[in-house]
Amino acid sequence: MEKMKYDKVGKNILDAYESGNMKLSSPSKKEIENIKAIAKNTFKKNKRITIRLYDHDFKGIQRKALEMGIPYQTLISGLIHRYIEGELVSKIR
Repeated sequence: MEKMKYDKVGKNILDAYESGNMKLSSPSKKEIENIKAIAKNTFKKNKRITIRLYDHDFKGIQRKALEMGIPYQTLISGLIHRYIEGELVSKIR
C-alpha cells in the first residue's frame, strides 16, 4: 500500500492526533444537517452549456477521463471548478 503524503498543515494535525494532543469529537445534529446541505449544494448543477472544442482537445479529454474512470463531462466540470476556486492557474506566456 502506498504511503499517503501530507502537506505541512496535514502533518501537524496528524502528529497532534497521534500524540494525543487532539481528540476527535462527534458533530452535533445541527452540524450534521449543515454538512449535508453543503454536500448537496456541492453536487447540484443548475446550468447546462454548449461549448466547441478542437477535435484534438476533445479526444484528449476523453482519453484522460477514460484513464481516470470518469465521464468526460465530469472531468471538464471538475477542471472548470478547480480553476475558478484557484486550484489551477493559467500559464501566461
